[in-house]
Amino acid sequence: MMTTTAELFAGNPAVACAAYVDGLRAWLAGRGLDPDSPALVDTPARVLRALEEMTAGYEEDPAVHLARTFPVDHDGGPIIVTGVPFTSLCEHHMQVFTGHADIAYQPHPGDPVAGLSKLPRVLDVYARRLQTQEQLTQQVTTALDTHLVPAGAACIIRSEHGCLAHRGARKPGSVMVTASYTGVFRDDPQARDELHRLMTR
Repeated sequence: MMTTTAELFAGNPAVACAAYVDGLRAWLAGRGLDPDSPALVDTPARVLRALEEMTAGYEEDPAVHLARTFPVDHDGGPIIVTGVPFTSLCEHHMQVFTGHADIAYQPHPGDPVAGLSKLPRVLDVYARRLQTQEQLTQQVTTALDTHLVPAGAACIIRSEHGCLAHRGARKPGSVMVTASYTGVFRDDPQARDELHRLMTR
């Protein structure tokens, strides 16, 4: 039976890193470039470090950011953070997509609330993984539902994708919009309309 690449490198990050660097050096050579030139000799290692940084979310758990809440006197209105910037990597082409997210949840009256910075941190946990925008949008609301148990959660993402802008169709400036609604924001059109009104103020 043949050994898969995943099995070969499992538990061996150093071997996987060396293989990646060797593979990129071979690709450079295949393009007619000298991988040992002063301009390129360190490029494979730099690319690897960049990828490790941009996929660091695999080592993070959104539960950590949502575990601590604060008692607040409130009547259960929506809590919204708009225009949260993020950068992620498309899992299909490993091209960057970047944009902004509007994130909201509606706690039950009197329930404790998460700290303001926690919603952007949850977004970053998932954005720093190989992603699709559709999946990223839903993962944010699922995390809020799981760890805060609100009356509803919502996430709307607008972003530009390198795989659409710089290859294939080559349509720079095109914006993809995705939305995920749960609970009251999914089931109550009036609550969803009010959410949109607040988000666009």
